[in-house]
Amino acid sequence: MSEPTVSAPAMPGSQALPGTATQTRTAMRLRWVFLTLVVVGNMVNYVDREIIALLKPVLETQFHWTDLDYGHIVSAFQFASILAYLGAGWFLDNVGLRIGYPIAVATWSAFAMLNAAVRSVAGFTGIRVLLGVAEAGQTPAAVKTIAAWFSQRERALALGFMNVGSNLGTIITPLLVPPLALAFGWRASFVITGALGFVWVIGWLAAYRGLPEELHPHRRVSAAASAGIARAPRWRALLVDRRAWAVAGAKFLSDAVWWFLLFWLPDFLHREYGLNLSTFGPPLAVIYTLASVGALFGGVLPARMLSRGASLNAARKTTLLLCAVAVLPIVFVLQIRDYWYAVLLVGLVLAAHQGFSTNVFALAADLFPEEAVGSVIGLGALLGNLGGLAILEVTAEVLSRTGSYLPMFIYCACAYLLALLVVQLLVPRIESLPQPVAV
Repeated sequence: MSEPTVSAPAMPGSQALPGTATQTRTAMRLRWVFLTLVVVGNMVNYVDREIIALLKPVLETQFHWTDLDYGHIVSAFQFASILAYLGAGWFLDNVGLRIGYPIAVATWSAFAMLNAAVRSVAGFTGIRVLLGVAEAGQTPAAVKTIAAWFSQRERALALGFMNVGSNLGTIITPLLVPPLALAFGWRASFVITGALGFVWVIGWLAAYRGLPEELHPHRRVSAAASAGIARAPRWRALLVDRRAWAVAGAKFLSDAVWWFLLFWLPDFLHREYGLNLSTFGPPLAVIYTLASVGALFGGVLPARMLSRGASLNAARKTTLLLCAVAVLPIVFVLQIRDYWYAVLLVGLVLAAHQGFSTNVFALAADLFPEEAVGSVIGLGALLGNLGGLAILEVTAEVLSRTGSYLPMFIYCACAYLLALLVVQLLVPRIESLPQPVAV
């Protein structure tokens, strides 16, 4: 019979970490190792997602794509992710992070490399479907890792760093991919960027190999297990839980903006300002650098408010409101003739998005126990990708009919205030001590 886990007093910025003082200090160090891996995992994830947007001008010339062809290819990725997210969250909640996370990364990296073998629109569509299924594991795994290793007070900051990883991917991609494609061809750029995921897998397995058994996350939730909440929640319980739909509704409305800009922003810069594969890099790097600042702001602000005595409800919703208001000027972007001013405005919008997204992720971790976070984020990511699928298809249709991005930017301006309204209606007050999910 194994010895029961003993919880040490909670330390600032930590959970109630187990065992001796030495074990607690070890866990305090290791949590930053795992956060670093989450950040790098998000970076690799977004490199593999965004590369097709950067290569669009080259691929549409070689394969004679139309806007609708490209829209269908990227929508296929979104649709596959939608189908996979619920299963991905359930898989990670039941299999665990140690094995489940690297399986997801290795699988999507292999599919990313297979893009190099494709020779038709149908082939790209099929590969992007497989990539979407595999990449669905990243967000639930990342948020679940942070929920396991970070306390409620510092969770938003850790999630902000997680979102920085997304932006690092979108910064690195326009700086890395065009030179690779110009020097070695577009097929080599898929192979080289896809291989980055296998390097990450080695790092994750090495980190877990050196992790003492008593510090594994599944051991640190033994108190939850004794209370009967350590199992992954049944879907029926989640689907009737207003808190889960607050997260999912906010993701549906706001993530559409992210996916729209991720896949159509290079095309917008090409149409409006004449940028191309050799000139995309610096503007996109600036935009996603600003987005990284927004992700950190979204983590720092609520942490500061909480440290000064604000309620969790006030800290989360104040940050969400500030981010929602910062998006409103996007409706004026089509009136800007100097592309660098347009770049700064879009950068502000994506900074606000990342701050907003950081706190929606934190909301899931605030409202649910760690054992349920993967499933809740899976549901939220499913709805977020459904919103992304819708806006990608609508954008392709609008551009084919009108040639104008204006309707899309109007939606972007309104989306975050609507998302905050959904959160307020479904969760009027975020409590500091969350109630467990029924199982």
